[in-house]
Amino acid sequence: MLKQLFVKDFTLIDELNIEFRPGFSVITGETGAGKSIILGALHLLLGQRADSRQIKSGAKKCVVEAHFDLSRYQMEDFFTRNNIDYDATDCILRREVNASGKSRAFINDTPVSLNVMRDLGEQLVDIHSQHQNLLLQKEDFQLSVVDIIANDGALLDQCKSAYDRYVEARQAHATFRERCEKARENEDFLRYQHTELDKAGLVAGEQEELEQRSALLSHAEGIKSALYQVASSLGGDDAGCLVSLSEAAAALRGIEDVYPDVRELAERLDTAYIEVKDIVQDVDGRKDSIDYDPAELEQINGRLDTLNSLLHKYHASTIGELIATRDQLALQLEGIDGGDERLAALKEQADKAFAQYEGVAARLTAVRRKAAVQVQDEMKSRLQPLGIPHVRFSISFQRREPSATGVDKVAFLFSANTSSPLQPVSQVASGGEIARVMLSLKAMISGAVKLPTIIFDEIDTGVSGRVAEQMAQIMVEMGENHRQVISITHLPQIAAMGSTHYRVSKEETPQGTTSRMTMLTDGQRVREIAQMLSGSSVSEAAIENAKALLGMRTATRP
Repeated sequence: MLKQLFVKDFTLIDELNIEFRPGFSVITGETGAGKSIILGALHLLLGQRADSRQIKSGAKKCVVEAHFDLSRYQMEDFFTRNNIDYDATDCILRREVNASGKSRAFINDTPVSLNVMRDLGEQLVDIHSQHQNLLLQKEDFQLSVVDIIANDGALLDQCKSAYDRYVEARQAHATFRERCEKARENEDFLRYQHTELDKAGLVAGEQEELEQRSALLSHAEGIKSALYQVASSLGGDDAGCLVSLSEAAAALRGIEDVYPDVRELAERLDTAYIEVKDIVQDVDGRKDSIDYDPAELEQINGRLDTLNSLLHKYHASTIGELIATRDQLALQLEGIDGGDERLAALKEQADKAFAQYEGVAARLTAVRRKAAVQVQDEMKSRLQPLGIPHVRFSISFQRREPSATGVDKVAFLFSANTSSPLQPVSQVASGGEIARVMLSLKAMISGAVKLPTIIFDEIDTGVSGRVAEQMAQIMVEMGENHRQVISITHLPQIAAMGSTHYRVSKEETPQGTTSRMTMLTDGQRVREIAQMLSGSSVSEAAIENAKALLGMRTATRP
């Protein structure tokens, strides 16, 4: 519930600080006095776009701040979710706009984005202006009214979940089907590629081994000559290294008895002799194994040419990558070969998900149809006292494409008399009738929607007299049970029904034009309503009429 509104340097307002009360309140004032300015300030708190032109001339910035009592509305989750301090009895929304047009938003002194402020504002205040009557043209609004009366929130959540599962299953089937169709278009080419790679008999690491063997065969004569030279140098019969080592070791053994220090040197020569002899044997074995084979070299080079050609063709750098490409092609072909079975399984899953969705949607439709009967009856009972005695109000149901909110398309049908056929309310109802329909709808759903504050901006347009009194009575009822309803009105019949009365006026000062808003006393209310009845010249009869409207037994002129 709105407790207090503070406005500074906004349009024509120097500074406004006014308290609001629960129940039904009214705001009156001459045309152009600034009532729309008050609403404009509230719209800023609801996240509306800011404009530097909203700043009062000569001021550097404007400030709008509102205090709300949320103690009856269990809204702590919103504050926890957005990491904002929570005070149930005093929730403060503030908006500041500077001369550059930039603005800042705060909730309980915590800076927030406009989206967060807008989300909270929508839960705190509903401003019903004349343009909101256009909502009657929107199917979603009409369906939401039925859903509110049906109290089908849990079923709507189930419907959305079922719809999401169906959409996911349907998309999986469509994606796989598209993949299969594309694969079948390229099936011949894919099979050719796979056959080519498969016949190649690819082996990981083969290329490196073949390149090494090719290099060896290409240099076989040089390698064999070098090995012969090594064998001759080390193991020749007359001048080889082995002979020299054997002779040197024998010489040292000859003096070992008289010169023991050479014993270690002799042992080392023996070790060297054994190692060199082993090398000579190894070299002899290797030189005998090296044979130049032109046929083998040609075969190897041919295989390397084949592998290099495949690497280039498939944009691969290693045989391992070619093997991976081959295996991927095999999987694609396997998918083609087994695609029909997989496609059928996915189709079955999508059909099953849709059947589950249809079941939930059917239950939702049944609940809505039952609620629609209640809406029809209540709207008729509300509209008849509002000057439409022969009203007919009906809700039609048509099936629409499945969506997260079900398969129902609803339309509010209206006729003001028995002779005219039922037609969409937005097409046949007059401006005054649409206003009464919207008021009745708001009154009907206000009890189901926990909305702290509802503001009606001249919803009484096009009505007068007894109908206005009935509309006022509806707003009084809406303001009961700790709810808050505020009506901006030009009708004295409605103004008199408010438990609290505010007047907006415009004054000319040396500093310029200024709008002010004041809470009226009982005496001031009499004069204000009398003026609404008779115009600028307030007669005694108007005073008495105002007292009668206010239900006052005794009163004195202010």
